[in-house]
Amino acid sequence: MKRFLQLITLVLLLPNSASAASDQKSENTLVSQLREEMWAIPSPLPMLAYMIRPAGDGPFPLLVMNHGVSLDPRERSYFPVIEFRDAGLWFARQGYVVVAPVRPGYGATAIEKPERGLFGLFFSAVGNCSDANFRDAGLAIASLDMWVIDYMSVQSFIKQGEVIVVGQSGGGWGAIALASQNPKAVRAIIGFEAGRGGHFNGKPNNNCAPDRLVEAVAQFGRTARIPMLWIYTHNDSYFGPDLSKRLAAAFQAAGGNVEYHLLPDFGEDGHFLIDSADAVPIWAPLVSEFLKNHR
Repeated sequence: MKRFLQLITLVLLLPNSASAASDQKSENTLVSQLREEMWAIPSPLPMLAYMIRPAGDGPFPLLVMNHGVSLDPRERSYFPVIEFRDAGLWFARQGYVVVAPVRPGYGATAIEKPERGLFGLFFSAVGNCSDANFRDAGLAIASLDMWVIDYMSVQSFIKQGEVIVVGQSGGGWGAIALASQNPKAVRAIIGFEAGRGGHFNGKPNNNCAPDRLVEAVAQFGRTARIPMLWIYTHNDSYFGPDLSKRLAAAFQAAGGNVEYHLLPDFGEDGHFLIDSADAVPIWAPLVSEFLKNHR
């Protein structure tokens, strides 16, 4: 906890001008119209959150961004405070207050006693593959989303009842789980390469328990009524085309409301589409049309 509070203090002393983070004049002009900040979310489990908001007092609709999942505790300890910045800037330019929380067990909260090798809490484990619990792992992230939504929704610059949730990989899986709970404030959800169990034993295109994953997404689909947009790429080494199509079909057959898109290959591994600034022009038209219909 001491390390967490120290990091908050250091981050809040950083300049909030985004223009200082870019070398290109045109980018400086665009970014300087936004405000980039770090917030501490005083939830039952403290979280740091990277925030981008448009200039002015608002109120603006809220957009929550979920990062992915790492099963390696040491990797989680090095997790960046700011991820998906280019995607976050794009959403903020559309008029959203973007809040990207760093979940408990990542970054500053990952190691409580490093001298003893003890790592912080991790709330989205699936257990053994032979009995993988994908459902509860997703719901754990969904509960953290609701903490963020509840806290941010009372801020004066947030428009009530107009929340969008975006998630990548395991964070996208958490967003699907959130959809199954149909929170009243959430208008729509976007998943980039969503799922769990990928790279089993460190091998690409090797899912831990694909049938269990499909079964779990069908469970979510039975109650999920929030409009969803799912974006996958053909060369995703975690959730390839066959599996992502199975997930979408099972979700829809169970009653879920999803628009599924399979994009062509992107880079060396399309799983990291949302990480790349070069990918924004690829997915932005799909997302813009979807948000126009569900904002």
